Amino acid sequence: MESKKGKKRTRLFQYLMLLVLFAAAYLLPAYGARRQAANLQESGTSSSGLSSDNDGMPDADVENSKEDGDQGNGAQDNGGKENAEDLRGNGANEASEDAGASPDLRTIVLDPGHGGFDSGMVGESGANEKVLNLIYAQKLAALLEAEGYEVVLTRETEDGLYDADASNKKAQDMERRVAKIAEENPVLTVSIHQNSYPEDSSVRGPQVFYYEQSAEGEKLAAAIQESLNTELEIERPRTQKGNTTYYILKRSVSTTVIVECGFLTNPQEEALLQEETYQDRVAQAICDGILKYLTELQNSREEGT
Repeated sequence: MESKKGKKRTRLFQYLMLLVLFAAAYLLPAYGARRQAANLQESGTSSSGLSSDNDGMPDADVENSKEDGDQGNGAQDNGGKENAEDLRGNGANEASEDAGASPDLRTIVLDPGHGGFDSGMVGESGANEKVLNLIYAQKLAALLEAEGYEVVLTRETEDGLYDADASNKKAQDMERRVAKIAEENPVLTVSIHQNSYPEDSSVRGPQVFYYEQSAEGEKLAAAIQESLNTELEIERPRTQKGNTTYYILKRSVSTTVIVECGFLTNPQEEALLQEETYQDRVAQAICDGILKYLTELQNSREEGT
C-alpha cells in the first residue's frame, strides 16, 4: 500500500499540474496576441501589407465577404470564399496580361470601393468611406479625361452593385465590379479606398497595393506610390506592397492596383481627406503616377516593335 507521505506527494503533484494547466490556459492566448501585434509592427502586414516602418490595416477588399447586414471596417469588398476554379491558376490579373484580346489602351476603369449598405470605414467625425471613394474617383476621372482617356467608373452613385433581393449582396457587388472591368478590357484599373488602423490612430499616409504576381501591377503601383509620396510631401513615405488576398486584385483581367488615399482612423488625416483642396492634390498625384506608368508602357511597346 502507498504510504501517507507518498499519497501527499501524489496529491501535491496533481495540484501542481492543475496550476500549470490553468496558467497555460490563461497566459498562452495573451502571449499569442502580443506576438501577433509584434509581428504586425515588424512586417507591416497582416491583411495590410504596409511598409515595415508603418503599421496599419487597410480597409480594402480582403478575405471572405461579410453577410448582408455587416458594414464598416469589417465589410470588405471580397465576393465570397475562394475555390480552385475561381483562382484560375492563382490570379486572373497576371494571366490576363498575356492572354485574350489586347487591352484598350485609351480606356481606364476606376473602382470606387464599397457602396450601398456597405459604407466602408466611418471616421470619428463621421467621414464615410463610400462617399469619399466616389469623390476621389470622380476627381481622378475628370483629370484623366482631360488627358484624352475614356474613363469608366464601376459605380457612379453611392449605391452598391447588387440586387435588393440578393442572398449575398457583397459577393454579387464584387462579382459585378470584376465583370465590368472584364467588359471594358481597360489598359489599367485603379480601385479607390480609404484606410483604417484602429489599433494606432497615429498611423497615416497613402498606400498602394498590387497583385503580387503581376509585374505590370507592380510597375503601376510603384509609379502611383512615388507620385503620392512626392506630391503630398509624405513625411514617412511607403513603398508599394504586393498582395495575394484582395479580391479585386486577384480577379481583375486588367493591370489593377488599390490606392488607399489615407487613414480615416487618424483624426488629422480624416480631416484632410475631407478637404477639397487636399482631395484635388491626391487625385492629381494619382493621375500623374498613372500617366508616368502609361508613358513607360508605351515606350516599352515601341521598343519591342
